[in-house]
Amino acid sequence: MRLIVLLICIVMLGGCEREERQLRLDPPIASALDEVKLMPNGISGAPPEVYFALNRPYETNAYNLDQGKRLYSWFGCSTCHADGQGGIGPSFLDGWWYYGPEMVSIFASIRDGRPHGMPAFRDKMTTDEIWQLAGYIQTLGAYSAKTAAPSRNDDKQSRPAENRAPAAILFDQGPTPVHPDQGPTP
Repeated sequence: MRLIVLLICIVMLGGCEREERQLRLDPPIASALDEVKLMPNGISGAPPEVYFALNRPYETNAYNLDQGKRLYSWFGCSTCHADGQGGIGPSFLDGWWYYGPEMVSIFASIRDGRPHGMPAFRDKMTTDEIWQLAGYIQTLGAYSAKTAAPSRNDDKQSRPAENRAPAAILFDQGPTPVHPDQGPTP
């Protein structure tokens, strides 16, 4: 009987796999992550090769998303962007991204700033923190659900959770046409 219980415990412990957390990046990896290739207009581009070698950790890792959520609050992003619904700054939930919803565009917007009010955070955050914040912001405006999610808020929930594609749920598609047989409206 004891042998059976011992075997069950070993199997259960062997089956538990925690998500990997890297609390600090190695300096060569951090500097490689900063080498983003932007298009000439500063919109979109290609992430560095190391981003793919790390398996896109800022989009799929719950720890990194949670750190991004913490940074969103800590650096006062909600002052302009509220809980993603906009205000002084643009909304992440309305489907209209000025510079695109790609991670590279969000990273560049945070790192370098944008005209008309978005400050640059290059000197206030590390490269790893900028990627974490970009990953969290991308989940705020997501149109497809993800398996990874940051921790929940303790306050009253006014919108869907970040991993439940809040933008797709809250985005207003506009009025339905009176005569659907006439085709889509412009």
